[in-house]
Amino acid sequence: MNPQPGEIWLADLGLAAKTRPVVVASRFDPDPPRALIIYVPLTTQNRQSQYEVALPKLPFLDHDSVANVQGLGSLPGVRLERRLGKLSVEVMVKIKRALAYALDLGIEA
Repeated sequence: MNPQPGEIWLADLGLAAKTRPVVVASRFDPDPPRALIIYVPLTTQNRQSQYEVALPKLPFLDHDSVANVQGLGSLPGVRLERRLGKLSVEVMVKIKRALAYALDLGIEA
């Protein structure tokens, strides 16, 4: 398994024995110092804030979803259970801009 940026995976986040969809936000690194994946969780609760990116209708998700960059986290790659699909470059640019905003990186959103 070699998760790529922009892929959506079902991940075990340790929440009540449920898996949740997450977007891989980590850069591709063939030899990372740790076996961790940085992710942005998906949710169906859209609060229409600058911390969320609405996703287009995706055939592998049952509901309209948003990427919640305030939920940014990391987990060991072994907790990624199944690849669901991949987001477009355009959607990933929006997620990166939202991350830059959330982390106050000084990059125009």
